[in-house]
Order: sequence, then C-alpha cells, then structure tokens
Amino acid sequence: MEQQRLQLTIRGAVQGVGFRPFVYRLATELGLTGWVNNSSMGVLLEVEGRREIVETFLTRLPAEKPPRSQIQTLAVKWLPAVGYSQFEIRPSIDGEKTTIVLPDLATCPDCLQEIFDPHNRRYRYPFTNCTNCGPRYSIIQALPYDRNQTTMRDFQMCPDCQAEYDNPRDRRFHAQPNACPRCGPQLELWGKQGEILETGDMALKNAAIALREGKILAIKGLGGFHLMADAVNPTGSATLRQRKRRPDKPFALMYPSLDLIRSHCEVAPQEAELLLSPEAPIVLLKQKSASPFLNSPIAPGNPYLGVMLPYTPLHHFLLAELNFPVVATSGNLSDEPICIDEGEVLRRLGEIADCFLVHNRPIVRPLDDSVVRIMGGREMLLRRARGYAPLPITIKGENPAILAVGGHLKNAVAISKGEQIFLSQHLGDLTTGAAFNTFKEAIISLQSLYDFQADIIACDAHPEYISHKFAQSWGLENHRGIAPTVIVQHHYAHTLACMGEQGLKPPVLGVAWDGTGYGEDGTIWGGEFLYITEANFERVAYFRPFKLPGGELAIKEPRRTALGLLAELGVNFDSIGHLASIQAFSDEELVIAKTMLFRNLNSPITSSVGRLFDAVASLLNICQKGTYEGQAAMLLEFAIGEFETQDFYTFCVKQKIIDWQLILEAVIDDILHHTTIKEIAAKFHNTLIEIIINVAKKVGEPRVVLTGGCWQNRYLTERAIQRLRQEKFHPYWHQHLPPNDGGIALGQIIAARRFANYKL
Repeated sequence: MEQQRLQLTIRGAVQGVGFRPFVYRLATELGLTGWVNNSSMGVLLEVEGRREIVETFLTRLPAEKPPRSQIQTLAVKWLPAVGYSQFEIRPSIDGEKTTIVLPDLATCPDCLQEIFDPHNRRYRYPFTNCTNCGPRYSIIQALPYDRNQTTMRDFQMCPDCQAEYDNPRDRRFHAQPNACPRCGPQLELWGKQGEILETGDMALKNAAIALREGKILAIKGLGGFHLMADAVNPTGSATLRQRKRRPDKPFALMYPSLDLIRSHCEVAPQEAELLLSPEAPIVLLKQKSASPFLNSPIAPGNPYLGVMLPYTPLHHFLLAELNFPVVATSGNLSDEPICIDEGEVLRRLGEIADCFLVHNRPIVRPLDDSVVRIMGGREMLLRRARGYAPLPITIKGENPAILAVGGHLKNAVAISKGEQIFLSQHLGDLTTGAAFNTFKEAIISLQSLYDFQADIIACDAHPEYISHKFAQSWGLENHRGIAPTVIVQHHYAHTLACMGEQGLKPPVLGVAWDGTGYGEDGTIWGGEFLYITEANFERVAYFRPFKLPGGELAIKEPRRTALGLLAELGVNFDSIGHLASIQAFSDEELVIAKTMLFRNLNSPITSSVGRLFDAVASLLNICQKGTYEGQAAMLLEFAIGEFETQDFYTFCVKQKIIDWQLILEAVIDDILHHTTIKEIAAKFHNTLIEIIINVAKKVGEPRVVLTGGCWQNRYLTERAIQRLRQEKFHPYWHQHLPPNDGGIALGQIIAARRFANYKL
C-alpha cells in the first residue's frame, strides 16, 4: 500500500514538557517512521506510513499530549513519502523565536516519591526534577529550550543522568535541569559573615534547627530567596517584621500539608486544587475560628491567610523536618526586588537573616510567588509570577511589534509577537533604583528571549511615572525616533486588559475603579465608567472630584482623604471635631492640612473610588495611616465580616457626575447614631454596587467589565456580579491577569495596536 508523509509544525507550550518523547513513543507504537525536533517556533515533525495509520497518529496526538503542554496551532502538510527507515529525535534547530517558554512547575508526584525513597539514588536530593516539573523560566537564557541555553549548562551530567536524558522512553528525556547528588547543584548553609557552616543534607537539617530556635532563615528557592521564620512563634514573625520594615502587611505561610491547612482554614475544592496544582500559588483562604493565626502578627486584622504548600524538593524536605507552618515572604527589603543571587545576599539580606541556605544553581530572573483568590466562582490572579509567567495571552489578528512598559506600582511589562502577548512576571513597584534596574532587565530579557525589537512603545499617561519617562527616552535613544511612543490612559488600559484576557470585542462598559490613574484632564482619575468603542473610549460617568491634601502623602494617610472630602462638603471643621478623622490629627497638623486645602497647596484633585474607601475607613476609625497599598480598603471589606444586608445609602447621579455627598453625609449620620461599623461598611459597599446598576442602565450596554485594583475586594466583586446578573447584564472580571496594575501592560498593547491600525 502507498506510503504517505505528514509534516506538522506545532506551536505552543511544547518544549520542556516531554512532548518529543511523547511523539516518539506514539510514532513507534504505530510503526511509523520519521523524525521530531525542537525549533525556536515550537516542535517540528514528520511521520511516514500508511495513510490510515498516519491519520490515527494525527487524531491521537492532540488527544493524548503531555498534561502540561498546550497546542496553540498545528499546521498540517501532506507530502510524498521519502522512505525513512526509523523514527528518531533530531537535534534542535534555530529560527524565528515564537515558542512558548513554560513557567516553573512544582515537584510532580513521581519525583516526590523518589526523593523520599531511601532506595532511590535521588533520595533527599533537593534539586530533583523531570520533564513534568522543576525550573523552566527561572533558568532559561535563550531559545530553543536546550540545556546549553540554561543555567544548568555548567553541570556535566553523570553517566546515569546522561542515560536518562538520552532515553526517549524515560520521563527525564531532555529534562534540561536533570541532575542527581553526583553531578548537580549542591546546598550550603552560611552564617552571618558568609562562612560555610554545613553542606549537603546537613545544611538543610541545620537550617530546620535554626528555624526551630526562632532564627530568621534566608533560603534560595526556585525564583529567588525567601525569608523564613517559625510562624507559630510570635517572636520570630515580630522580629522579621521589624528587620524587614514591614509593620502590618500580611505574611504568606508555607504549610507542610494540606491537612494542616484544613485544620486552620476553610478550604473549598477549587482552593485545594489550586494549592496542589503544578503552579502551586499562594492562595487566600478564610481562617477558621480555631486558627492560631487569627488576630496574630502574621496577618493583623485580616481574617484571611495567604498559604501555599512546598513546591520544590528543598521546600518539601524543610517542611517535613519542621512539621509546622513557616512564614515564607519575599527575600527583600520593602520596595526592593527579590534577591536571586547568593553573591549579593549578605549585602541585601544580611541585616535581616541570621543564616542563609544557598545553592549554586544560578537564577536568570526573579520570580515571586503568585497570589490567587477565588472570586465569583473561579480563580483570580492577584500577583502573576511563578507558575504562570511568561505564558502568553492570545489576541487574534496580527500585532505590530509592541513593547508595553506597564505602570508604576505592581509593574509588569509585555511584548507582542504575532498573536501572542508575552507578559513578564510581577516586577513590583518602581520606587527604587534597584526596582528600576529589575524593570530594565525584564525588558532586555524578553527582547533577548524572543529576538524582539519594538516598532511601537506603549506607556501610561502619567508624566511622572518612571516607566513613562523610560518609554519616552528609550524610543528616541534606541530607534532614533522610528518607534513612536503611544501614551495610553490608565483606566482605558485597565478595561482593554480585561477585555483582552476575556476575548471581548467592543462595545463594552468598563467600570475602572482604583486608587490612582492619570486622567486626560490632568487630574487623578479612579472612579471611571468608560464606554469602549472600536477606536477609542468615552468617559460616560465618574465620581465627583475632591482634593487630596498632601498629594502622595494622602494615599498613605486615609485621614487626609477624609479631610479632603469633608472640606468639599463645606462643613465647619470645629463642628465635626468629634469625628475620628479629625481626632487623628494634632492641632498643628490640622492647621497645615486645612491650609493646603483652602489655598490649593499640594492638593491634587481626584475622582478615585479607592480614595473613597480610604475616607470611609478613616471616618470609621479603621485606618488612619496605612503602611501598605490598599490597607484601608482591605480592612473596610473585612469589617463587614458575616454581616448581611441589602440596604444601601441614597446617592445622586447628575448627568455624568456621581455625587458622593449624600453617601458621606449618611455615613456620618450613622456614626453619630452609633450604627455598627460592620453595617456601615456593608451599606457603603452595597451603595457602590447600586451605582454601577444605575449607570449601566443609563448607558444601556449589556456587557460590563469590572477592572482596577478595587476589584480585588471579594465582597464588592461577588455582589456586583450577582446584582448585574439579576438586572440582566453580563459581567466580566479578571481571571488570568490581576485586576490591579499588574495587568495593564496587556491593555497598553491592545491600545497601541488600535492606534497602529487607525494610523494605517
């Protein structure tokens, strides 16, 4: 019977996941000949045999592919047979770099079983992995994904590891980080001066002893250093807070087992699935009344815990030694990027940690732990990093080569290549020189990985953002004016980002609520209703603007925001001196703040809903001075507790302006009548939701997009979804990207593409 040849070009997440050995096994099982290899585009292969058997191969390939692989496109070409004699795996080839780099993945069950088996040669080896797990994005330096293109290139495999690596039927076939105790990376425990205290397994065991003794441990993990402390010992977490200069922001905890998490927290099936997933993120869980961390220094005033399970062999060993939860927070000082190099750990973390558990496998790029919360019945990423980055978002249609530099807080950058938008990991706030250097390194890394050169640079509209200034100077310096800079309004980018990840086309109504975003009129926006059209957007409604005495300082001090709102009401401050917001000022401070307001000194104007949250939290004396972003709003949400009410305050929408005056007056009246804080907080949230319904009905657009940092609030989000559906609207909210500024780079790329298409 006549032989036929099938040529396939497969694009997607098909490298580093065991795809080639899978193809090899399938082809040889069916008696087909040919070859398969990696290329910079993905996987290329040819199979040859009888037509019906080749068609069986084509049917089974996508149905039986490896679990961590993703096929985005599969190009099929039938050709005459050439007479292959066998099926082989050929060396990788270069070419256009469009393949998807897989994120770092948690230890798989097979590897976990091996490292706890005393008879296995990898028993207690902390750098065990296979094609189903281990480092990927944190070690890759170039495509295609081969060992000599990773930081494992300097570790020469022993004969046993090489045999696994070369065997297509072994699950470690071309597992690029493959290693064992004989040939792979090793552990060391260092003291305060960098002296080696222990090596190998004893280093790990003594690190566990140090944690039991209440010491602070810096441990080099998959994407950088963690700072760890005994979570059960309040002295350890208090010491870590003091040394890290982090007085209130919640700490994440790493638990030894899901059973122990369940004893402290409510764990829904979806949440358990996330904890056990290959992505292994931090998951926000509601604490049970029996939790030892309720009202503790771990998460002050917060009924939720951010928890994760061990996700590398090193973490599994350490937590098995301890059998109690530990604080596992990013290895940095506040506002600095996570430390990834043992060469600088003493300088950067020497004032925080008592000892250092390090290893000699280099990390290419910093990767924080991702943070996820179940919202509206599905996961919502609040921080996108390890386990998720740099998986792309697909936007149909050809894109120009666009670099988007994101915002200022929770920065992430992105590039577009064809239909793929590759987003960097979470980079943090661009408030320090070290953070700015990490930002630039992330751009260089994406450019290098994908041989990328921008035709367009997209940035936020705020002229003082470091990312904005970088985009302006970078375009001129590197492209001599060829690559134009497209300036994108902040809330427009937010809305487009949610539309992009949800696959929505205009028109939609975007409800973009956050703390700060530069508006087209030069004021600070943040309470926006944007009607998105094919070409642009219209600001169809917004909250009545008010002043922020002290500018940036008001963002950190909710009492100042409350004062700005009260001044806008025109009240006599002497008559409201009993309010908590007024009481929070000294006489001298109050005089200065009032002078700022009445003389328009450093008192920018805002329409921000995030600042409205701050003001109400201040009036209720929940938070007067914050030490981390969003603190007042979080505490206001948590103040509701289990309280249930459908009541809301009266509000007024005049043309485009949503007047908060009646709301604020009613809140103050409730305070004077000693209404409980939880009831006021619930009614305030409910009022915001009813405002959305009111505006949506006036606009008449059935599809409503909820985006911006305010939508990290679970009460607000889930009630808004429910009410919109009750009123026959179709709500959309974030899932794969954070609703905060960590997602706006995608929106900037979509806006720049619209700009380019319009110009064409």
